[in-house]
Amino acid sequence: MLSSLRKAFWLFGVTVFLLIIFLPGYTKLQELRDKNRDLETKIRRLNIENSLLQQEVRRIDNDPVYQEKIAREKMGVVRKGEIPIKIVPEKE
Repeated sequence: MLSSLRKAFWLFGVTVFLLIIFLPGYTKLQELRDKNRDLETKIRRLNIENSLLQQEVRRIDNDPVYQEKIAREKMGVVRKGEIPIKIVPEKE
């Protein structure tokens, strides 16, 4: 009876010891897995954004109508003889 109680106590002690030793490492492993998953998602999103930006660059390089549109809208460029009109919204 005493021998089996002693074995159970030792088994419990060893189990608690192993939990104390390995639980922080397991927790850190889970945190790193979560961070890795988040970074992989961010990489996929950035790859999509990069592809869209590359398409935009190709379009700007190859489409003169689009080049003119960008120059007019973003840079305020006007053709010779045109008079630029700026519409200012009314304040209430």
